[in-house]
Amino acid sequence: MTTSPWPLLRTYTGRQLRRIALPLGGIGTGTVSFGGRGNLRDWEVVNRPAKGFHPGTAFFAIRTESADGVVTTRAAEGPLDLSEYEGAHGSAAQSHSLPRFREATFSTAYPFARLALSDSDVPVDLAVEAFTPFIPTDVEASSWPVAVLRYAVTNPTNEPLVVSLAGSLENFIGRDGTIDVAKGNYNESAVGAAIDGVVMGSRGVSPDAEQFGTVALAVLDGQDVSRRTGWADRTWGDSLLDFWDDFSADGRLDERESESATPIASVADRRTVAAGATEHFTFLLGWHFPNRIAWETTDQVVGNHYTTLADDAWTTVCRFAAQLDALERRTVGFVSDFLASDLPEQVKEAALFNLSTLRTQTVFRTPDGRFFGWEGCSDHVGSCFGSCTHVWNYEQATPYLFGEIARSLREVEFAHATDDQGLMSFRVGLPLETNAQAWRVAAADGQLGCLVKLFRDWRLSGDDKLLQSLWPAARRALEFCWIEGGWDADRDGVMEGCQHNTMDVEYYGPNPQMQSWYLAALRASEEMARHVGDNDLAADCRRLFDYGSAWMDEHLFNGEYYRHEIRPQTLDQIADGLRERMGAADPTNPVLQLGDGCLIDQLAGQHLARIADLGTLVDTERVKTTLQSILRHNRLEGFHGHFNHMRSYVLGDETAVLMCSYPRGNRPERPFPYFSEVMTGFEHILAVGLIQEGLVDEGLRVITDIRARYDGERRNPYDEAECGHHYARAMASWGAVIALTGFDYDGRTGTMRFTTPGTHFWSTGNAFGTLDANGLHVREGTLYLTSLSLPNQPPLTVTADTLTPGTTLPFN
Repeated sequence: MTTSPWPLLRTYTGRQLRRIALPLGGIGTGTVSFGGRGNLRDWEVVNRPAKGFHPGTAFFAIRTESADGVVTTRAAEGPLDLSEYEGAHGSAAQSHSLPRFREATFSTAYPFARLALSDSDVPVDLAVEAFTPFIPTDVEASSWPVAVLRYAVTNPTNEPLVVSLAGSLENFIGRDGTIDVAKGNYNESAVGAAIDGVVMGSRGVSPDAEQFGTVALAVLDGQDVSRRTGWADRTWGDSLLDFWDDFSADGRLDERESESATPIASVADRRTVAAGATEHFTFLLGWHFPNRIAWETTDQVVGNHYTTLADDAWTTVCRFAAQLDALERRTVGFVSDFLASDLPEQVKEAALFNLSTLRTQTVFRTPDGRFFGWEGCSDHVGSCFGSCTHVWNYEQATPYLFGEIARSLREVEFAHATDDQGLMSFRVGLPLETNAQAWRVAAADGQLGCLVKLFRDWRLSGDDKLLQSLWPAARRALEFCWIEGGWDADRDGVMEGCQHNTMDVEYYGPNPQMQSWYLAALRASEEMARHVGDNDLAADCRRLFDYGSAWMDEHLFNGEYYRHEIRPQTLDQIADGLRERMGAADPTNPVLQLGDGCLIDQLAGQHLARIADLGTLVDTERVKTTLQSILRHNRLEGFHGHFNHMRSYVLGDETAVLMCSYPRGNRPERPFPYFSEVMTGFEHILAVGLIQEGLVDEGLRVITDIRARYDGERRNPYDEAECGHHYARAMASWGAVIALTGFDYDGRTGTMRFTTPGTHFWSTGNAFGTLDANGLHVREGTLYLTSLSLPNQPPLTVTADTLTPGTTLPFN
């Protein structure tokens, strides 16, 4: 077997292949997932999630022929999992009836997957290499609606072999896994520069339908290409029989006529593989579905950015093919740099694999380039619309890898979702022109977190125009805290009011979760106000911060952790826009409260404040004690005896940190809904906090426990779920990269700092590269740098202040 051309991190075999599904596709394009055995599953390209959906026919096959005429034909896949054997009419597994390879080993470092296949009855070794380019700082280069499927065929024998690879795909246009309006579909041969294949379209599906689009299947640099634009229309499974017989006969495909509403197309390439040599058969799968609906709740089409860049799928794959080598080289550069760092393996895995969420149907971009996100994906619809502020607060991937995306989110939050009073709708509606503020409810943590993120993203980018343009709305968003009946109506730096939050209920009275977000927002607003010359507001923010910080330490800390002081309110004490329908119906006797619980993310604002270099919000020793208490009380080794009345994301012998515990008793009869659950995004932000406070081993243990649960056998390693698959909050995992390296960058002044010695990967959202003993290296983007500080060394002053790709700042 040939070695991988790609850097790889994890390897899975046997039962661990069961649930693997690596999303292939670009940012905001939807994905097709590459399964652990090599199957193409979960075809989520038609503007919505589609777990379990695949076209009726979608597989690749390999044929070999020796010099003496011995032929083998196999699906280019590994064995079926035993759990897929049984069914009322036999196995219902995808492509269950095809002969396949006996052995399969899946190796990966997102976005790369390499499936090594072998079989004693097959004279070649086959490696299936799948990826879509992923290049931090370059959103467009990371947004191709294309899957690369490369079949590396190695001939270990002493004689040449004739080898053919064929991909077959049903034209599924009109089907999205939920709705079936397919009719009048057609396939046509297509040829471009060094690219041959088929393009799939429809004359029967309405051009305005969400399910309308085009698909392309092509082979690059083919040597003996043949194709079918249709399979024979035969009964009793004989359409497949005819294909298999035709392909097995000589490794070429003869055309067939089909009147099917969803005809099947196949593309094959035949080559001679010399003894001891390896040939690479590269196929491209592309798609183009332009009619995205606004949050799936109306018939309003908002469209897709990626479909504005090409007329159809064939044009897309032709353009992509011309750039493939460069895009692959740049992707390898990113992954190689990241894996070469001193980060622990579990941190690399958690941070890297969760980036796959940025390609799934969790996110999309509208034609104007703006970025939007669901919280996650249910099986067939998005889960919880509106770029929910209190969920997207936690992720740390976009600001450090794609600053353009993070700044797009800030622009939507402040310039569109924030009204004249300062109420920020925590779910933004679409289209923005008419529906941005339709939700009319503000989330306390969401709104305050957006202020912190605005400061963070302004600081990372050094973009004064961004701050100047959004500051008026940001100021209103801060001052909204102080309205009559608001969160801090008496303007004393303490959140006493009705506070809707990420637990999907309202807390009544001061609590550590909202208070830590408030303190972080006050510090961020102080810095921003001072920069724009609003010194009175800056001084006010400092006054409120000082009082609120001291009050939280004095009144909420119980010696182990911070608690919630429940303060009931009457309806007339609560301002409009602060209550959502899921919380307590009677605020005078509120249920669904935190109370005396030990909450996993009670100091979330503190953790983000450290990332943004806003300093300590409350007493440092109490922060450390609180984090230790959370681990002591909430971490369970084994869930056999754990009662949970809600969703189960952890089971059996697994280890995890509970959302909340009540170690001192006094649990409310009805605590907030999720208290007995486990959710990885919250665990990741806890791990970040532990690392920040010097409890590194404890933080790494939390991350290790998470990734042990996403081992391929139990759960998909590329899908940390919460309220839906591919949940945005899990991208908090990138925060551990920042915390462990001690990395900080201020784009306003061009100063960079590392507090941990070693070889590091760094990224600012606009540039990335590495730091090692020889110097600071810039791989992609442009870095404004005036000063570099390393552990135990005086700051290094930089004379050439703009570093471009390929530049190294030497240390000798």
